Amino acid sequence: MITSEHIIFACFLLFIAAILALDLGIFDRKSHEVKFHEALIWTIVWVSLGIGFYFLLLYFGDRLHEVKTVEDVQYRIDLYKHTYSVLGVTDNDVALGIYRKNLSLEYITGYLIEYMLSVDNVFVMILVFMSFGVQKMYYKRVLMWGIIGAVIMRFIFIFMSAALIQRFDWILYIFGAFLVFTGIKMFLERNKEDKVEPEHHPVVKIVSRYFPVHPRYFRQHFWFRNKHDNNRLYFTPLFLVLLVIEFTDVIFAVDSVPAIFSITQDPYIVFFSNIFAIMGLRSLFFVVAHVIGMFRFLKHGLAILLSFIGFKMLLHVQLTDIGFTTLHSLMVIVGILGISVAASLIWPDKSRKKRKAASDLTGEKAL
Repeated sequence: MITSEHIIFACFLLFIAAILALDLGIFDRKSHEVKFHEALIWTIVWVSLGIGFYFLLLYFGDRLHEVKTVEDVQYRIDLYKHTYSVLGVTDNDVALGIYRKNLSLEYITGYLIEYMLSVDNVFVMILVFMSFGVQKMYYKRVLMWGIIGAVIMRFIFIFMSAALIQRFDWILYIFGAFLVFTGIKMFLERNKEDKVEPEHHPVVKIVSRYFPVHPRYFRQHFWFRNKHDNNRLYFTPLFLVLLVIEFTDVIFAVDSVPAIFSITQDPYIVFFSNIFAIMGLRSLFFVVAHVIGMFRFLKHGLAILLSFIGFKMLLHVQLTDIGFTTLHSLMVIVGILGISVAASLIWPDKSRKKRKAASDLTGEKAL
């Protein structure tokens, strides 16, 4: 039976597909280097859409799951283990108002977590492009197709995780312990110089072993047929870069998706917040690439953020008992990120090596 959940979800996917088609079909016909002002405009557009969805849930969120009565609201609270209750509330409108407010708050908190964790993903993407010697004019094309793959993989990951959490509550503790471990590890390795070695990357090794890969780039193409070799199909290094980007997103999804499940177990809210953040990742990449040297303490903040979220998952029962709500989580998250950004601006990295490296992203090279 088709429900409002299915209709809203289908409309959301159609909206995302339309935006991607618009970008690929109109704005991406010619490969070009994305300048800072263009990236900033698109970042503002995507952030505005993400925030706009918050207001959509704030005023119409009850229609997502066809919630109409106090009993419906309490059923959803119990099903997804929300950190509030409408017990004692008798007025349907009051209960729906409480439900919409908390649903939208869960969404915007999850969106903020995913968006900020994406910054760390951006750092790795920059290293990938640098290591593979990709020209700036091809970044946009690789990132666009990478995002399409990320949307598909996140859909599978999120709804599988939600189904497992609904059946096995103890999985939340595994997620929590993993996030604490990841946060501590990130903090201890915060000053470690990251690097990507193309010839030793597992994705490159596997693809090169089983498929014909041409040693040089062929403009913006991911593959081509070599007329000098009986029209044999060859994959290009740009295709390898795309696969490495996809592989990188899978690794980061292991951190970011469980992090949002610490805020809400409603798979639709997790998916919506995830996708809006991912869709803005490409424009964020180009913004961060220009100002990468300005936020030296951001990785410290992200490490503390992951640890906080992990402890929140481990202690979710105790925190709920003392009245720790989604709003409190949002305040802590904004505080951590705000302090790390402010500290970066007050005590900047004078060497700015990363910023200089980002400005030197030019040229191509063979694998």
